[in-house]
Amino acid sequence: MVRQVAERSDTIPALANVFRTYGFDGASLAVITEHTGLGKGSLYNFFPRGKEEMAEAVLDEVAGWFRAEVFEPLRAESVPPSQRVQSMFVTVADYFRSGQRICLFGAFALGEERSRFGTKVRTYFDEWTVALAAALAGAEDSIGLAEEAVAGIQGAIVMSRALDDSAVYSRVTTKLEDRLMQALTP
Repeated sequence: MVRQVAERSDTIPALANVFRTYGFDGASLAVITEHTGLGKGSLYNFFPRGKEEMAEAVLDEVAGWFRAEVFEPLRAESVPPSQRVQSMFVTVADYFRSGQRICLFGAFALGEERSRFGTKVRTYFDEWTVALAAALAGAEDSIGLAEEAVAGIQGAIVMSRALDDSAVYSRVTTKLEDRLMQALTP
């Protein structure tokens, strides 16, 4: 049954779930229409350039959410660095459902999608690393620590999904958080 959608933004959560489930290549128009409940006409009305524009819109939405909920709070100099870092780990765990939700940027970095969306993927990871490094500015090798933490979180997502065990995500990120807290301790 085709459903009515008032605005393009209403389609983004459903599209994100399709890309998380099927990847970019596996998300055929038939799969997208089935899982969004939208007809081809509605989809092309909202996204005239088709699937690539849909994926761009999803990545932009996710990047905007991370910018507002993770990156900007990490840069908030009025908040103690340790509190900014702790908040990041809580927010990210909620978003990725403790490793049970795929990171679209991570998935798009690994597949053929990288050639299409490489700039968006690089920007996302660069912004996260720079924002976390800003919160870690008082620590030695803040950029290295930030890279280690972001890579560790991404790896924890992959392992948790692969093993179907969210405890892996929790164990890895707890160790990462402890490491960053120690680095912030004078």
